[in-house]
Amino acid sequence: MSDLVTLLEIGTPLAGTAGGLGYARAKAPAVYWSLVGMPVTRTRFAFTYRTTMDVCGLTVAPSRLRAFLSRTVTRSREAQPVPPKVRRVRPTSTGLRVTLRLPAGMEPADIAAASNRLRHAWGVHAVHVVEGKPGTVELRMTGYDVLRRVRMPRRVPRRPMVIPVARREDGAVFVRDYRAIPHGLTLGANQSGKSMYQRSLIKGLAECPVALVGIDCKRGVEQAPYAPRLSALATNPDEASGLVDAVVSEMDDRFDLLKEHQGISSSTPDAEITSDIWGLPEEKRPVPIVVLVDEVAELFMVATKKDEERRDRMVTQLIRLAQLSRAVGIYLEICGQRFGSELGRGATMLRAQLTGRVVHRVNDKQTAEMGLGDIAPDAVSVATTIPPDRPGVAVAGDTSGGWSRIRTPKISISDVVTVCRLTAHLTPDIPALAAWRPVAPAVSNPAEGPSLVKPKPVIE
Repeated sequence: MSDLVTLLEIGTPLAGTAGGLGYARAKAPAVYWSLVGMPVTRTRFAFTYRTTMDVCGLTVAPSRLRAFLSRTVTRSREAQPVPPKVRRVRPTSTGLRVTLRLPAGMEPADIAAASNRLRHAWGVHAVHVVEGKPGTVELRMTGYDVLRRVRMPRRVPRRPMVIPVARREDGAVFVRDYRAIPHGLTLGANQSGKSMYQRSLIKGLAECPVALVGIDCKRGVEQAPYAPRLSALATNPDEASGLVDAVVSEMDDRFDLLKEHQGISSSTPDAEITSDIWGLPEEKRPVPIVVLVDEVAELFMVATKKDEERRDRMVTQLIRLAQLSRAVGIYLEICGQRFGSELGRGATMLRAQLTGRVVHRVNDKQTAEMGLGDIAPDAVSVATTIPPDRPGVAVAGDTSGGWSRIRTPKISISDVVTVCRLTAHLTPDIPALAAWRPVAPAVSNPAEGPSLVKPKPVIE
């Protein structure tokens, strides 16, 4: 009887601990990984690394010198094959980062081809291979599905015009870098998470010293709530046409500013000669402008001959912006369900200028090919297999040919509206866009200073 009591006394805490770990694995995978998964995986990796690489065919024959030393020191007839050398193992909140030095004769593609076998051998959720310096690769192991319940890191490095938007499947943060990729295109069907991506982008941009210009031809239902932080807003095609003309006029003025500053004389220092606004002195540098188009198809649809003339002019102006505006700090962010030649003249030419591509769940393969077929053909099949019960999951690619699966965290409109109200004092005053300033009550933040939002001027 006493033995039974002792067993019960020992077993109860153990059962509670096991239950707690099981709950953490299901509801708090990051906590479970830190407490259990990471130590187990790190130990398994250390003890099975050489054997696993050998079984997966990721070894090469040793050099003659290595073989001679091996036979001399160990008195072995055969030298062991050489796997990639482990340079560094770094645990993270989502997995492990392992830096490998590749031996002569091996390339990163060999490691990438065996990533699925490595995943099963080490018992992790996924293994992603990222090329580093010449001769090195990084294995990014994830201990759990980071896209199931997205949580952004608390601390994300901040840089000018670099906005953290989503989480990548390898655990890294997906950022929208406007200076590296000036213009972007976001595609997706209804309820695919396209609006969630735009909310995350606006929330990040609202906290930066930039001007936000909205074009929402759905009567403003998507972007009107963000009016305190918008420098301009168009809610129908006619207003959009005038607003795009105003942005083009602002672009021309900025080119004149650049030309005036350059001076190009014998007395002008080389450091002051620049071809974009980021080379200007900070006191002369105009504020960057991000143009957000919610549904691009509404800008192309026409019903009368007059509408067709308006459409052709507006599309031409958008193409000019896409081709020229990067140098003067004007960036395009265009969203839509489809964006192909069937929209009308100029659609394909405009799409070709949009470097960054994000494709959410789509209804047909042709739409995925519109967004990814010309830059990352391998990602087309991935975009067509996104399940409908995971809104926000998308495939992000660029003209370098690289792509990755991402997911935007769930953000409500009220959260974004709150940020826009608190940062309303950051809204810059751009005279060329004053006629399209949305009417919104100015909410000042005493800690940050007076609000710069001005009401829309009354035109007689």
